[in-house]
Amino acid sequence: MSEKELNSYRFTPYEEPTDEMLCQIMKEVAEEARQSKQRATEAYIAAMLRDIAAKREKWAERIKSIANA
Repeated sequence: MSEKELNSYRFTPYEEPTDEMLCQIMKEVAEEARQSKQRATEAYIAAMLRDIAAKREKWAERIKSIANA
């Protein structure tokens, strides 16, 4: 099946996708889901690391102010 055929197909109540079309559609959806999950995981970890760094800096300042008092 060509990419053009796959891209032109639309789900309708009158025409069922072939097994080959459905398989290809599901593979593409699964790949997009994996990529989306990877991006979300990377963004979450980056945000968590920024939060950790900010809290470490805050605690370092507190410790320093107590030690100098």
